[in-house]
Amino acid sequence: MAAAAPMEVDSGNGVVQRKQSIYKSMDESFEIQKEMYRGQQYSQIYFARLHLMRTLLYSLLPTWKPHLPICTVLGLEEGKECIIVGTLYKHMKLKPSILDEYSKERSASPLVKAHNFVHSDDYLVLEDESGRVKLRGSLLLPSVYVTGIVVALHGKETGAGDFMVEDILEAGLPHQIELPLNSGEDKYVAFVSGLSVGSSSANPLHFQLFVDHITGHLGDEKEQGIAAQIVQVVVAGNSVEFPRGLLNGQNLGSKDQSRLSEPIKELDILLTQIAAGIPLDIMPGTGDPANFSLPQQPLHKCLFPGSAAYNTFRSCTNPHSFELDNVRFLGTSGQNIEDLAKYSDAKSKLEFMERTLRWRHLAPTAPNTLGCYPFTDRDPFFIEKCPHVYFVGNQEKYESSLIKGSDGQVVRLICIPRLLKQELLSWDDLNRLRANSNAN
Repeated sequence: MAAAAPMEVDSGNGVVQRKQSIYKSMDESFEIQKEMYRGQQYSQIYFARLHLMRTLLYSLLPTWKPHLPICTVLGLEEGKECIIVGTLYKHMKLKPSILDEYSKERSASPLVKAHNFVHSDDYLVLEDESGRVKLRGSLLLPSVYVTGIVVALHGKETGAGDFMVEDILEAGLPHQIELPLNSGEDKYVAFVSGLSVGSSSANPLHFQLFVDHITGHLGDEKEQGIAAQIVQVVVAGNSVEFPRGLLNGQNLGSKDQSRLSEPIKELDILLTQIAAGIPLDIMPGTGDPANFSLPQQPLHKCLFPGSAAYNTFRSCTNPHSFELDNVRFLGTSGQNIEDLAKYSDAKSKLEFMERTLRWRHLAPTAPNTLGCYPFTDRDPFFIEKCPHVYFVGNQEKYESSLIKGSDGQVVRLICIPRLLKQELLSWDDLNRLRANSNAN
């Protein structure tokens, strides 16, 4: 836990003192420290998830359907109403398979056609340690759910051996610590993602305007006063983009090595300017020099010799969780939501975000279609405590909404656009959970 050091913002009439806040990192569960890879498979993370979620769902059953017996899949009896708890598996007709790429009888049409693989013939199966059963019923829509979610189902076995679903119980939003009382002074967290420094379409002037804007070196006294209220900057992934063709597995010459390091050097210059005035968290993304599978580990500080010299600079995991003045933040660089968008349908990215909270799982499609580390005794993506702010980076456009849970939980959802696509800076007010966006 750390309090930001007093910092200053220049204005025409003198110096404006920057607001401060108390920061606490909550990334410990996403850090891979003592885990050792010994050739283990992914079944263990599914078992850990099922055990954790089943215990949780069992605790909710007395207030949901106390009169119904709990059965295993193997213990189902035809026509007998009961409750079964297990992991959903979604059978998808269009789901890409690695085997198709090596099929001898390839069709003329491309293997992967669209960005979404949902088909009307998809169906759901529920499985536990004893077996699996195909699910039927209009309540459980295959287009909404994905493989990896643990639910409790009320229904009965049909003559065909399927399970007819009559009601569904999801884990719901977890317990939330009470939001601190409004202190009367506005404090802001600034979110940005998709800087893509090094991209052919990147404009260095836009980057510098962004830095000058949040550090208070741009605008009139009013804008500088707002800049002084920014207590934290979060860079949510995809900060650099390397020249295509360089990373092809071949040895690089000195000139190509220099080209490869340029985007990182340029990014460090920008981040150094921010870290000199504001506490800064940087998360890795799909295009950054970090491990591919979730949870992505912090970008090594040797990449940022200038920024890392400041104690305000923090290289963080993806997903990333932290508290500011007892307001809890949780977010990712976007991979979890992008994968949900491939294998299920929703009206907006905010709806996908809400589902992950109600399923109480940050990345339900991992490890099925989303790469993750093969944990053996825990599932780090289980959402144990409800955040006040849930953000996702590298989205097509800025979106925000406020959702409420059954026990009074209130969560601000924020989709952070790629800066390269949409020159917006996303803001969140610590005291009121208000979100906003400013054009750069």
